[in-house]
Amino acid sequence: MMRLLISLLVSLATVTPALAHPHIWVRQRTEVISDVDGKFTGIRHLWTFDEAYSAFQTLNLDSKRDGKPDPDKLAELARTNLESLVEFGYFTAVKANGVKVEFALPVEPELTLDEGRLTLRFALPAKTLVKQPKVMSLEVKDPTFFVAFTLADGDDAVRLSGAMQKCALNVRRPPKAAEEGIQLIPDAIAGALAGKSAVGSEFANSIIVACP
Repeated sequence: MMRLLISLLVSLATVTPALAHPHIWVRQRTEVISDVDGKFTGIRHLWTFDEAYSAFQTLNLDSKRDGKPDPDKLAELARTNLESLVEFGYFTAVKANGVKVEFALPVEPELTLDEGRLTLRFALPAKTLVKQPKVMSLEVKDPTFFVAFTLADGDDAVRLSGAMQKCALNVRRPPKAAEEGIQLIPDAIAGALAGKSAVGSEFANSIIVACP
C-alpha cells in the first residue's frame, strides 16, 4: 500500500494547467528563525493535512488496532516524506535581499495525528547563516497547485523568533478559493494557459520581513 507523500506527488510532472486543481490541502504555520545576532538560520514549518489525505497516509499503521498509528511508524513516515520532498524544495522559497537562500536537509521531523488530521513538523536550516537582511521574502507554494497551502487562522500563523522579532512582518494570504474543498480555479487556470504564471503562484502564501 503506497502511503508516502511522493506517491501522490509523482503526478506533478504530468498535471497540465487546464486540469490543475488541488488534491492535497495543507494548513500551514511557519516560524522564521534567527540567532541572537539577528542572523537568519532557517525556517520551521508545521503543516496540517486534510482528513482524506491523512486517512490515506495512515492506512495499516495501527498494528495494535487501538485506533492510533504506531509512534515508530509515524516517525518513519515523517522521515520518508521529507526525503521525498527534496526534489520539490519543500515547496519553500526564501530570498534575502533578493538573493535565493539555500537550505540544508531538514531536521526535527515529527508526524502526529489529532482529530483525524496529520500534522508534519520539521525545520529547514539555512546552508549558510545569513546576516540579518533588510528584506526577506518567503513563499510556500506548489506551482502546479497539486498541493494547496493555506495559512492557518490567527495572527500567529507566521512567527519571528530570535533577534528578528524586532523586524516588521507583512503576510499576504491566498484567496479563499485555495481553501480545502475547492476543486477548480478558472481565473488562475486561464492565466497559466496564457503564460502569465503557474497556477499555484496565484494562491501562494507571501511573507515579507523588513528589518531596520
